[in-house]
Amino acid sequence: MSTQREYDALREGEVIVVRVLKTTEETLKNKADLKAVIRWGAGFDSVDIAAAGRRGVMVSTTPGGNSYAVSELAVALMLAVGRKIVNQNARTHGGIWDNKLFSEQMTTLNHKTVGIIGGGNIGRGVSKQVQVFGASAIYYDVAPMEKEMEKKYNMRYRPLNDLIRNSDVITLHVPLTEENRHMIGAEEIKQMKDHVIIVNTARGGLIDDLALAEALRSGKVSGAGLDCVENENMEESPFAGLEQVIMTPHMGGTTNDLSAEMVPRIAAQIRLYTECGNLNYIVNRQYLKQNAVNV
Repeated sequence: MSTQREYDALREGEVIVVRVLKTTEETLKNKADLKAVIRWGAGFDSVDIAAAGRRGVMVSTTPGGNSYAVSELAVALMLAVGRKIVNQNARTHGGIWDNKLFSEQMTTLNHKTVGIIGGGNIGRGVSKQVQVFGASAIYYDVAPMEKEMEKKYNMRYRPLNDLIRNSDVITLHVPLTEENRHMIGAEEIKQMKDHVIIVNTARGGLIDDLALAEALRSGKVSGAGLDCVENENMEESPFAGLEQVIMTPHMGGTTNDLSAEMVPRIAAQIRLYTECGNLNYIVNRQYLKQNAVNV
């Protein structure tokens, strides 16, 4: 299936593996045999998990499979924004060979504090990589890691407000929920260091994009690397014309070698379902408990 219409019209199948298409309540209505939806990746905001639970459909994710790719992009964006690589490239291709054009604006990761919002597989991957460049890593998560895990990755837990105030770079690696929508907004940005760099390779909606665009225009935020935004219509983007912003089209978990990691993990999930009727990493268990009937 390559279109939402084809997915919505699909009727057969006990297990569906879905990557970019949305699984809404309407999508689920005509799938009487469906027992499980497996998301390609760790996010699940494209699935109506409550509606699935009401129908007795398990929804699971495949965490960790694409974490190396997303964490790699997050660090690449930090470096590209900090060293003004896109700007330098455009000027050089335009015939201007001048290494002093952005010399006053460029920064490195060396001796910087990188604040990682989300201590999961991707956040831990980012921590390992930025430390290679001489940065230190602090993190916030609603469920902090065990001390042994913090020690393994050399990550120090900080409350969110503390992380926001003390980071030179802030990078987001959490799922989008109603509780954390706009967790980075105008008030949070006011608390940040001047000239902070913000990176979002998680989900649009975690950041109030209008507030971020205003902070970029004022210079409070020196640059941003965004693999996801609230409004994907670039004609309406608040970041239009802001050359201190690097935007990519939510491709952090998309590489031509990703299937080598993801396919075995998904196959293992399907094998588990066929053998015992269950899945790992179920994200709608609370709704299944409340509505354990297929309606």
